[in-house]
Amino acid sequence: MALTDAYIVAARRTALGRVGGLHARRRVDDLTAPVIRAALADCKINPALVDGIILGNATEVSNPARLISLTAGLPETASAITIDRQCASGLDAIVQACRMVGAGEAEVMLAGGAEALSTAPWRVARPKNLHQMPRFIGLEPLTGDAAVEPNMFEASELLAREGRINRGELDQVAMRSHLAALAARDAKRFIGEIVPMRAIPEEARDEMVRDVSAEDFERQTPFSGGGGLLTAANTSAQADGAAMVIVVSPRVWTELGEPRALRLVASTTIGVAPDREAFGAIAAVQRLIGLHNDLDVTKMAAIETSEASAAQIIQFARHFGIDPAAINIGGGAIARGHPLAASGAVLVVRLFSTLVRAFAHGGGAAPRGALGLAALSAMGGLGSAALLEAT
Repeated sequence: MALTDAYIVAARRTALGRVGGLHARRRVDDLTAPVIRAALADCKINPALVDGIILGNATEVSNPARLISLTAGLPETASAITIDRQCASGLDAIVQACRMVGAGEAEVMLAGGAEALSTAPWRVARPKNLHQMPRFIGLEPLTGDAAVEPNMFEASELLAREGRINRGELDQVAMRSHLAALAARDAKRFIGEIVPMRAIPEEARDEMVRDVSAEDFERQTPFSGGGGLLTAANTSAQADGAAMVIVVSPRVWTELGEPRALRLVASTTIGVAPDREAFGAIAAVQRLIGLHNDLDVTKMAAIETSEASAAQIIQFARHFGIDPAAINIGGGAIARGHPLAASGAVLVVRLFSTLVRAFAHGGGAAPRGALGLAALSAMGGLGSAALLEAT
C-alpha cells in the first residue's frame, strides 16, 4: 500500500545537560512533558487531537511513553509505545510515526526520544548464586561475560586507525564542533528550539558547550593509553535530554494553513558487525543511496549526525566526499553531549531549525524542496538514516 505524505510541523528539545548536572533531579516525564506542550503550542494543535506517542528510550523501565503522555496532558485515549534501538531510537520513533500517519492509522502523532540518565534506574546483574554479590552493568547491549562487542569508543578507535586519522585531525574537528555550537548560541539560533525548564539562562543553552583552545585538547590523556587517539575532548559525553516532534496528516496540515514543515522522503536502518558500530551511519546512508540512485549527499542543504567521536565525522565526510565543516553546522554531540536514545530525535529537531525555523524567523530561507539528512550509529552494530524535505 502506498503511503501518503506525513508532515513534521513542530520540533522542540530541552537543553542537553551533563549527567548529574542541569537536569540532575528531573525524571524522564518531568524532562519531556514541557517539550511536548511547547511543540503543541507552536503549531496550535489541541492536545485532545493527539492520536498517540512513540518514544525512543534505552534506560527506563516499563513504558515511559505512557507516563510522559499522561504527564503532558494528552488524552487517555492516546496510544503510547516505547522503542529501544539504542542511540537510533529517537530517529526511528519519528520515522515510525511518519509511517503510521502515512498509512492512515493516525492523523496527529508525537514522536522523539528522551533520556534522564541522572535519574534512570540502575541496572544490576543477578548473581549466579547466593554467594556472589550483584554487580552493576553498563548500557552496551551485549555487556556480560560472553560479550564480543567493544564499547563505542573502542569502535571509534578502530575507525580512526583504519582511516589513518591522527590525533591532531580528531582534535581539530572536535574544536570546530565546540566553536560552531558557541557561534550558533551567540547568534541566538537555538531560540524557538530549546524549551527552558525554568526562566534562567542556563536552561536555554546546552550545558557542555564551552569555549576551548588547542591547549585544552593537547593536555588530554587518551582512553587507551599512550598510543590511543581518542580522549574526553574529541569524543562525546552522555547527556540528559529530550527532543520531540509533531507529525500530522495532509488533511491536518491543510487545516493548519499548510505551514512550513519537514516531510519524510526516505529512511533505512542497517546492521553492521558489532565491533564496527562506529561505521553504522556510513552504512545506513550508503544503503539509502542504493535505494534512491538520484540521492547526492554532497547536495544536502543540511546534514546532522550524532557522533561518538570526531573519527566518525571525518570518515563520514571522506566516504561521501563532503567537507567535515558541512556536518552539524550548529555543533555536534562532541560539543552538546550524546543523550543516547534521544540523540536521533535531536538531529531532526536541528534539521527543523535549519530548514524550517530559520525561515520562520527570517534568518535565512530554506527553499521548498531543500533536503536534510539525519544519520547515526547505534550500539549493538546498527545504523539509521532519514532523508527529510523542507515543504
